[in-house]
Amino acid sequence: MRAMAQGAALMYAATATAATTDVPTAMSQGALVIAHAPPGAAVRVNGKPVHVGADGLFVFGAGRDEAGPVNVAVGGQTYRIAVTPRDWPIERVEGVPPKTVNPPPEIASRIQREQAQVVAARNRDDAREDFNHGFIWPVTGRISGRFGNQRIYNGDPKAPHSGMDIAVPEGTPVKAPAGGIVTFAQPDLYLTGGTVLLDHGFGLSSNFLHLSRIDVKVGQRVQQGQVIGAAGKTGRATGPHVHWGFNWFGMRLDPLLLPGIR
Repeated sequence: MRAMAQGAALMYAATATAATTDVPTAMSQGALVIAHAPPGAAVRVNGKPVHVGADGLFVFGAGRDEAGPVNVAVGGQTYRIAVTPRDWPIERVEGVPPKTVNPPPEIASRIQREQAQVVAARNRDDAREDFNHGFIWPVTGRISGRFGNQRIYNGDPKAPHSGMDIAVPEGTPVKAPAGGIVTFAQPDLYLTGGTVLLDHGFGLSSNFLHLSRIDVKVGQRVQQGQVIGAAGKTGRATGPHVHWGFNWFGMRLDPLLLPGIR
């Protein structure tokens, strides 16, 4: 069993053999693990069955607040994976429109409906392994917001940041970090503005928020590096940027820890 470097996600499939179970001994909060089991093996992560590819690949993650250990059962063998904690700094964001920080009841209902649609789009569990070819940056720019940091909007504490913000000029082309299928594309969600979800297979998905333009539609197959839209400042945003979020089903993970993203 190989150990994984702290704060990194490691792709095991390149070295694993058909009879190998390959998982790390430790992982960071917010990290994705791409692991390997013998083809045909039943795999459970913390008791939940997960998809195993014909080649034995499976994936799992550790959320922002995961204390561990993460228990991975492969057949009759259980691997206990330690979770390395991280520090989560506080980010203060000023100048946000007040109605997006504490929306009135009618707007809160709209937000709830819109977010339910996004959550539903994340439940897909395709056998595609688009994630297994590594990831590229959707845009190149200054990281203006990091995954997991506590957000305080106009002095009002809110939920931790769910992804990574990259500051770029409005209109900057946004590229698919990996191949996949578009499962959600709407131009005007209340909080997130122009929003696109891209499914990479096995429950892994990227979301791109605050877009000024959307160039793809639901059901469309896109390749890594293909332009899917343009950066903007729609929704709850104080300036042009791309919010890149990454999920394993409902679990938010840190895009900065993905294979190829350094």
